[in-house]
Amino acid sequence: MGHLPKLIEDLALILIVAAFVVLIFRKIKQPLVLGYIIAGFLVSPNFKIFPSIVDSENIKTLAEIGVIFLLFSLGLEFSFKKLMNVGGSASITAFVEIIFITVAGYFTGKLLGWSTMDSMFLGGMLASSSTTIIIRAFDELGVKTKNFAKTVFGVLVVEDIVVILLMVLLSTIAVTKEFEGTQILFTVAKLLFFLSLWFLLGIFLLPTFLKKIKNLVDDEILLILAIGLCLGMVLVATNVGFSAELGAFVMGSIIAETTLAEKVEHTLKSVKDLFGAVFFVSVGMMINYEAMITYAWPILIVTLLTLFGKMISSTLGALLSGQPLKQSVQVGMSMAQIGEFAFIVATLGLSLGVISDFLFPVAVGVSAITTFTTPYLIKFSEPLYNWLVKVIPPKYLAKINKYSSNTQSIQAENSWQTLLKSYGRIMGINGIIIIAIYLLFSRFIIPAINENLDSNDIKNIIGNALPILFILPFLWALMVKRPGSSSYKELWTKTKYNRGPLLIIEIARFAVGIAILGFFLDRFASTTISFFITIPIAMILIIIFSKRLNRFYNRIEKRFITNLNDRSQKSEKEALKRLAGNTEVINNLAAWDVHIIELEVKPLADFIGKNLNELQWREQYGVNIGYIRRGEKLIHTPDRFQVLMPYDKVGIIATDDQFQIFRTVFDSQEVVAEQTTDHIKLGKILINHHSPKKGLSIRESGIRDKTDGLVIAIRRGDERILNPDSSEILQVDDIVWVVGNGKKIEKLNIEI
Repeated sequence: MGHLPKLIEDLALILIVAAFVVLIFRKIKQPLVLGYIIAGFLVSPNFKIFPSIVDSENIKTLAEIGVIFLLFSLGLEFSFKKLMNVGGSASITAFVEIIFITVAGYFTGKLLGWSTMDSMFLGGMLASSSTTIIIRAFDELGVKTKNFAKTVFGVLVVEDIVVILLMVLLSTIAVTKEFEGTQILFTVAKLLFFLSLWFLLGIFLLPTFLKKIKNLVDDEILLILAIGLCLGMVLVATNVGFSAELGAFVMGSIIAETTLAEKVEHTLKSVKDLFGAVFFVSVGMMINYEAMITYAWPILIVTLLTLFGKMISSTLGALLSGQPLKQSVQVGMSMAQIGEFAFIVATLGLSLGVISDFLFPVAVGVSAITTFTTPYLIKFSEPLYNWLVKVIPPKYLAKINKYSSNTQSIQAENSWQTLLKSYGRIMGINGIIIIAIYLLFSRFIIPAINENLDSNDIKNIIGNALPILFILPFLWALMVKRPGSSSYKELWTKTKYNRGPLLIIEIARFAVGIAILGFFLDRFASTTISFFITIPIAMILIIIFSKRLNRFYNRIEKRFITNLNDRSQKSEKEALKRLAGNTEVINNLAAWDVHIIELEVKPLADFIGKNLNELQWREQYGVNIGYIRRGEKLIHTPDRFQVLMPYDKVGIIATDDQFQIFRTVFDSQEVVAEQTTDHIKLGKILINHHSPKKGLSIRESGIRDKTDGLVIAIRRGDERILNPDSSEILQVDDIVWVVGNGKKIEKLNIEI
């Protein structure tokens, strides 16, 4: 009989036990992650009844691969554009909650007598809530279309990226043993620089490469290529000084911007599930029930901190962001748990050898308890709100409501804000690329040239010319490229007082460019003469070849933007099949407790064949029809004579309360709206003293025709006018909310 490696015996034991345990957990409708952890405990040496694994070192290696694939898959679901689309309310809520619970976790650990590193990692473990648990609870309770759920999903997106950054900081502190503020700031700056650089290079190169090999790639090659790219970025990240998990996450988020993202995610799912299962089983193997009994009090204390700390801080964060009290309470009650990331953070600490073994039992115990409490907390969030309304004095409730109203009133972004953002993007992006070129030459190219060439003259020529040649297009853009928006022209021609600040900005940009050029020559030029000769020559070249540099830079920029938007443009083409509003619309509608829900017209519905004017839904129930999707045809903001047909998908704009009443009238099965369409926007139009729309009715203003939109609300001082009548007169300082074509709304705003 041939020899069977112990690793194969251990894998067989792990997978068989895990399969049976998760079947039981699936039957009792509990998270599979806890099932894997319990399976790990059953096959560990700490549980004497079952056979135990033998080759623990190889299992740990497989578990590390599992963490890499888990983070890679998280990156595939994440994407940087999704983070950019997260509303301000979700971001504020997330940061308030993360800062509070991380600091509270650290001081709780210190009060329990734990070491500094144990306390810091405890704070990191508590920083993230469990996406898996929350989604399962929302599905079971049927609250996925509630307005507060959109805020919760936004908070989870922000938490994912913040916890990744925390892991990098914790690993850096653990390795250097330094806690100085300057060291931490340097690490953060270094991290942000490399994240930006990897994102820019990845979006520029990877989608183009994938498009060129698209016809040659099948599922097998795509799987190998995706894993290779993931592990390659892991190597790059570790060589730069970051964790393997960060590299996997970054590569996943880059691939998430390509048109093959969904296919990669689907192809990789089985591999991720396999190694992910091994990771969570390995977590369970580290559990010592004697340690859990010994640390029962710390587990209870950390559990209470998680429940009440995350609940209170999330509620407070939502209130500070301007969410209504009811929605804030619902958000807070949904976030009170920890999940998968707690185990990943604890694994990182153990692999670095800087935390104690007992943190794992604490994490598992807290996760298990908060998993079971989450559905009940979400269920009782509304009764808690009703109780708070009764006990909070009316004057404080009025102040909370007024704060929410004032915070969430939309103000039109002025031209200076738009222009400064454009300048910031130009300076930031080109500055990062120039720094990357400097590092490339100083660390690799120039040392290689000096080592392999004997002639000092040739070394000087190459050392001067090559770096300047490489940075020239980006230096030109940083110094003279104008922002693409119309704000610059508007500010320059609108009033002469704007011209001074604009000239100062242009002079400052030019001075920064000269300083960068001088810095390069100081580092790479060997003589003072070449220093003073090269700067004038470089300036002359920039002036003479300005048009060519402009064309070259525009080609680079166009490729980057095309690659960045490929996936969203593909989604727009598929939007006719699965349209349901977008993040910006939903986040802004949340200010009125209004959101978009897609319903399908049943073939035997009573209202089939009747036009919207006959149905009077807006007048009777206060709901608006944002769009009608009929097969491959999309009808934006349908007029009152539009007729509903069987199987039409109708986008209903309504509050939670309105929808609860209206859904019985519509008599249709609810469809969860996917937020993928970018061309339907919620715009805001400010009626000022110079506006030609001032004093006109909504009908006379022509806003609907000019925006292909629907006026759904007007903000007038402290007054909110929902579903205004077309005869409503527009007044000075009115903020008009329109759902329609985003570009046309933006154009109308500029005209006004």
